[in-house]
This record gives sequence, C-alpha cells and structure tokens, in this order.
Amino acid sequence: MASTGLSRTCTQGNNKTATLSVWLKRAGGFGVEQYILGFGLVAGAYTQIAFNSGDNIAVSNFSGGGVSDIRALAKYRDLAAWYHFCVAFDSSQNTESNRIKYYINGTQITGSDLDVNYPALNADCVFNNNGQPCTVGMSNTPGGYYNGSMAMMDWVDGLQLDPTYFGSFDSASGIWTPTATSTISDYGVNGFKLAMDTTTPGADTSGKSNTFTASGTPTLLQGNPQNNWCTLNPLNSTGNGTEPTYANGNTQSSSPSSGGGYVGSSTIGVSSGKWFWEFKKSGGSATNIYNGVGNILSTSEIARNSAVGVYYGNQVFYRPDGTKQVVTNGSNANSSYGASWTTSNVIGIALDLNSATNTVTFYKDGASQGAINLPTNTDTWFFNVVCGTDTVDTWQLNFGEGFFGTTAAGTNADGNGQGLFAYAVPSGYYALNTKNLEAYG
Repeated sequence: MASTGLSRTCTQGNNKTATLSVWLKRAGGFGVEQYILGFGLVAGAYTQIAFNSGDNIAVSNFSGGGVSDIRALAKYRDLAAWYHFCVAFDSSQNTESNRIKYYINGTQITGSDLDVNYPALNADCVFNNNGQPCTVGMSNTPGGYYNGSMAMMDWVDGLQLDPTYFGSFDSASGIWTPTATSTISDYGVNGFKLAMDTTTPGADTSGKSNTFTASGTPTLLQGNPQNNWCTLNPLNSTGNGTEPTYANGNTQSSSPSSGGGYVGSSTIGVSSGKWFWEFKKSGGSATNIYNGVGNILSTSEIARNSAVGVYYGNQVFYRPDGTKQVVTNGSNANSSYGASWTTSNVIGIALDLNSATNTVTFYKDGASQGAINLPTNTDTWFFNVVCGTDTVDTWQLNFGEGFFGTTAAGTNADGNGQGLFAYAVPSGYYALNTKNLEAYG
C-alpha cells in the first residue's frame, strides 16, 4: 500500500472480544514498523497490529497503565509468498493463554515460539470504542505505512474465531488457502470485510456498511492469495556495495547513484511453458541497460548476492541501442538486433521454453524484433536487468498485475484471461502467475 491507507471512525462495540483475519504479501521495508490494523493509535491508549522493527508480527494493546502484547519470534521476510495472519481476542477467558490466540497460515503459534504478555481477566482492550479511529495500512498520525499487498481483511466485533472461518488446508497440496464463502453470520457493530479487489478498496462487504476512506491512491494489483504473481526479487540484487531501492510491490526498482545497479532475478523462474511480461525504463539517462532473461548456475552465485547471471551463466539481453547481447557460460557476444528504445517505450518479453530450440522474443511497443535462440535448453530462466553505469536509473516491470509503477498499463489479457498488459499478448503466451503455472508450466 506504500504511502496510502484506509480509515474510519468506530461506534461503540465490544472491547473484550474480536478477531482479525488478513492475507499479507510483503514488499520489503525490513527493520521498520509497518502498521496492518490499528485502533486509537494515540498516546495513552491504542491497539495496534503491525510488523515491528524486528520483522515479527506484533499485537500490542496499551490502555492507561495496562499493557498486553503478543508476537511470534519468527521473522516474516518472504517477499514471494502470501501469509495469512489471524489473531483472536477474548479477555473474558479464564485460561490466560486463551485471551489472545495467534495463528499463521492456519497453525496456532504457542509456547516458546511466542513472546507474550496476556491481558488481565475481563480487561477492556482498546478497540471498537465510540469515536475512535480505526486505520488499515498506516498509523493514525499518519505514518508507519505498510509496504506490500493486503487482501481479504476481516474484523469481527464480538466473536473470538479460529482461522477455519477464513481458510482451509488444500487436500491435494496441503497449502493453506482462503475459504471461498464466509460462514460468519454477524460481524458485530464495527466489523468489516474488505476484499481490496475493486476500485474502492475500503468497501465493506460484511453487510455492516462500515466503509473506509482511502488516504492517497491505493494501487489495486491483480495478485491475491489464490493467484500469486511474479515480481522483482529484492533478496537477489546488488549495487556493488549499495543496494537498489524497490517500490510499488516490488514491480519498480532504482539503481544506486554509484557503482551501477544489478537488479537480478524475478521471484519466479521457469524451465518450461511460454511466458510474457513487459518492461519500461521510467527514469534516468543511462543507455547501458541490459534487459532480458538469465539463469542461476550455482548456489555460490546466490551467496555473493549478485543478480542472476551477472558474472556467470547464460543470458540474453535487448539493449537500448537496439543490439542484443547473448552470454553463454559467461562469454559475451554482442550483435545487431532490432530498433533502439528509450523511456517512452514498452518492451515486451516473450519467453518460449516449449520449442526444440528455446527462444526469447523482444517487442518494442507491440512490434516483434525477432526471436533469439537461448544459449541452452536446460536451465531455469528468470527476468534479469543490469544497469552498468553510475547514475540513478529507474525501471518498472508489469508481469500482468496491470501497472507501471502506479500508472495503469493497459487492458490486454493473455489467452487464459489473466493479466492487464499495455500491448496484446502474443498467441500462446501467458502471464507469469501461479494459476498459469499450474495450467501451462
């Protein structure tokens, strides 16, 4: 949600019992507090649920002289996955450990895996109070913005529920997945259900009409817990000592001002199928940009925190001067290829791993520049970009979630009805997400 959030004002509800369920996909910003949901958030009285500076999900309740909190000791730093988080309050429970229950991906976290200070018996928590602000994705200051994606947030006022009301384990894969139909009959006075999948992310579908007002302009991506989309991977990048910066759900990256910026792999690599995505250089003046596909040959390369194939391996790039660069086991071969391109152009990348000779075809504003044979037919391929200059350059990727940065890309879908692209998707190629991988990978 970046520098955006949602807010509304509560009326009087239940101060002892409630449940939060939400699906989260992080986009970096490690080591700083990022708010998920908050009530009050003023000096002296607040309930807040946030990623803390240690990258734990922490639940804190402070009221006057009373403090209760709970956090899992695990750190949640996977930028490629959706997490389901559920916390259920009921201070009227006689058993102390039942007053706050904490679940990740359908499993309750207990015992030595928790750092916890339970509320006193029948203590009033600082939520659902009349006239009190409720905020999503930011503090009430505002500040502490959540950096990532959210989906399917439920707040149930007056009931302590377990996560089976919101998800279940898939019988085939064993993966925790969202429940298609809600079985909750009454969300209570301040309860809400935010799907966050329409042009109005604050719309409440619980039947309580507890609609939120957006601060800023939330970017509503196509990804959700049922269909995870590829993004850039900040955990595999380097800037020769200075890390690149990422934004907009890791679909945008900027190189550092010195040492160049090798912005490496996408979060999803493929070894079969036919895949399409779009690239756009949105800022800077450098022309030494390498944009294309690459592969990982060994774990030693990952350990150096280098981009995919930057020093070794196999790569194919389409450069702004119109040339192509084919790297075979670390050996470069540059030659003429297609038209030159700049910041005003959208570069499509069509990766064909189903043919006898695997190929990548680059498109400039929808026009094919011709197929290029990949150096090998046996590797797993990732998106790859390298900036080899000492200036700040920014580029944006649209793997089909529909944006270059915060600007809508277009309305062109693939043959499976997936994605929002600037230009038509070549016939037989698909957006890189988990639904398409299952069907065509």
